[in-house]
Formats: sequence, structure tokens, C-alpha cells
Amino acid sequence: MSVNSKRVFYVKYLAHQIYADILGARPDVRLDRLENESAEEIYTPILRDAHAYQIGAARDELAPHFHVDENLLRRAPNLLIVSSNGAGFDPVDVDACTKAGVLVVNQSGGNAHSVAEHALGMLLTLSKRIIEADRALRRDHDVNRNSLMGTEAQGRTIGIVGIGNVGRRIAELCKGLLGMKVLAYDPYLSATEIAARSAEKVELNDLLHRSDYVSINCPLTRESRGMIGAREFSLMQPHAYFITTARGFIHDEGALLDALRDKRIAGAGLDVWSKEPPQPEHPLLQFDNVLASPHTAGVTREARENMGKIAAEQILGAFDGQRPPRIINPEVWPRYANRFQSAFGIAPK
Repeated sequence: MSVNSKRVFYVKYLAHQIYADILGARPDVRLDRLENESAEEIYTPILRDAHAYQIGAARDELAPHFHVDENLLRRAPNLLIVSSNGAGFDPVDVDACTKAGVLVVNQSGGNAHSVAEHALGMLLTLSKRIIEADRALRRDHDVNRNSLMGTEAQGRTIGIVGIGNVGRRIAELCKGLLGMKVLAYDPYLSATEIAARSAEKVELNDLLHRSDYVSINCPLTRESRGMIGAREFSLMQPHAYFITTARGFIHDEGALLDALRDKRIAGAGLDVWSKEPPQPEHPLLQFDNVLASPHTAGVTREARENMGKIAAEQILGAFDGQRPPRIINPEVWPRYANRFQSAFGIAPK
């Protein structure tokens, strides 16, 4: 096989330099970098020749014409693999990829510890009303500490929506560190599988009604889009907190705003937004009982390096004919395998 016969590109940035280092050690792989502002005459030949697209930028950081849809797939006729950074794959039309015979993979689990720690940090900060106290001290001259009385998380109930890599780690932390009761809603796992992940399987309505904290940890899919709206917030208890480190659009921001304004829930920890980053005047940022971050739950040195390593090894493994371990659209495999064999002369295993 000729040198640099396998082509990979990315736009704007990678999770970590280790990705480029690992690919750079392979003489048969070429890595191209594009910018959102790259001219069409620059990116057109790169897309045309690419076999893999590594998406490192988040949804709103990536120029629309670099989102993976039918239009990009037409411009990338040789594309075999789309690899999305982290567990999410917001900029990727998975159905369009499947139709085109393109494999979609992610780096699920690569940032699980970081995201779980972030969710736990939000839970404790909200419970102890630390963010409210901090803001009061910076704003007021005579703060009454008794007006900022918090609650202990010890022994309370957390409901986890989506108990995959991140949700499982949250369950372990909450149960192990704080002796919390853990409920989980995940339609893709059995009660036995969920029990092995330190939680009790329940339906969503039951979870919302029984939980002192609701943590959203599922991917954004057709099924989960808009899953938490006005009806769901109405099922939560007035003392309960809503926490999400998953993806925007899973919860309805307008419905959450109403729930907070009407004091139907105690507060919220929000790491994800419908538009990222949210602007300072965003109505949800005007509440003292809303703890906010700009999709930084998985942004740690350790997570970024781990995700970069996983992504690089998964791409190279696929190029060597192996079946990637984190496939989003497994039903595409037969067509992908035929296209792979046509491109490289060997059949993937």
C-alpha cells in the first residue's frame, strides 16, 4: 500500500495533540487540518479524498458546512468513517451516514470520570447553596447566613436518566461516597444490568417524582430530544434539583425557566445549552439558584488526552480492518465493509 494512502481530516482543533502524534507515527496515514474559515478551493479536495473525519469541535463551534449531513457526504465520496469527539455526536446526521455507507463512531467513556465529577460537584454546590452564598457575599453588605440554609445530600435519592459510562460513574460516586439511593431510567438496559450499575430501574415518571436530584446523562437522539419538558418538570418535587451534563435540546429551556420562576423546583445545574455558549443575558443565568458552565464538564486535561488517544487508536484500528468498539450505527457494517474493501483491497474483520 502506498505511503499516505489513508486520509484523515479535522476542523479547527483536536481533543489533544496525542491524536496527531499517534497518527503521525503511521507513514500510511495523512492528517489534514481545516479551519471554519478555510476557502472552498482549500477544503474541497480534502473532503473529496478523505477516508475519515475526526470531529473535535462542539456543535456550535463548527461551521455549518462542516456538519456531517447529506451535503457534506456528497462532497466526500470516499469517506468511510466519521469519528465524533466524546460521547455525543450532535453535528452528525447518523441516518444520512448510514444511507451513504459511512460508519459513525464516538469516544464514549473517554471523559466519563470528568463529567461524573462535574455533575457531583454541581449536586453538592446546589445542595449547600454555595453559589447562592458566593453571589450574596459579592452583592450584599449584610448577608444573613440562616437565609442560605442548605441540605445534606447524604442518604437522599438521585435519579439518573441514561446510565451509560457517565451515569454509571455518577451512580458509583453518589452511592459510595454519600450513601445515596440511586434510581435510573434507561430503556436500553434491563433491571439486572442497571442493578449491576448500582441503581434501581424505574420508569421516567417515577424517577422524576421520587428523586431529590435528577441528572440527565443520555445522548441527544430522536428519542431523547425534548424528553424533559413542562410535564416532566411538573412531576419533580419542589425541593428537587435538575442537573444536566448531557446535551442541549434534551430539556426544554423555556419549560425549565417557568419551573424555576414558579419555584416548582429548587434549582438547576446546567452544563449544556441549546446555543453554546449562552449569552450573559440568557434568562436562566439570571437566577441565583442556577449553577452554570459552558459545556466544560468533560474539559479536563485527563479527559482530553484520553479521548484523543481513544479516537486515534480507534481510527487506526479501523484502517487496519478491525471492527471499532464504539459504533453508533452498527446496521451500516455490511455496506461499510464493502466500501472499505473497494478502497483498500482488504475486507474488515
